[in-house]
Amino acid sequence: MGFIGWIIVGIVAGFIAEKVTKSDHGLITNLIVGLIGAFVGGFIADRFGISFVNNALVDTTIIATLGAILVLFIYQKVRS
Repeated sequence: MGFIGWIIVGIVAGFIAEKVTKSDHGLITNLIVGLIGAFVGGFIADRFGISFVNNALVDTTIIATLGAILVLFIYQKVRS
């Protein structure tokens, strides 16, 4: 997946995580959270031996979204 693909995945993952965690962020923050979530989700999936082979874009978006939700959850707990 190219640079533009990662940007799209980051924005989508950040947006979904924002809605799930009932946060309120802008586009750039969603992108950053989504990209960090992709790294976190990918790291955790790799540690547990989870791999998807069907559709790379959808699979990556799912992993990135779960990672972004985890990042926002931890951020909210630390901040409060």
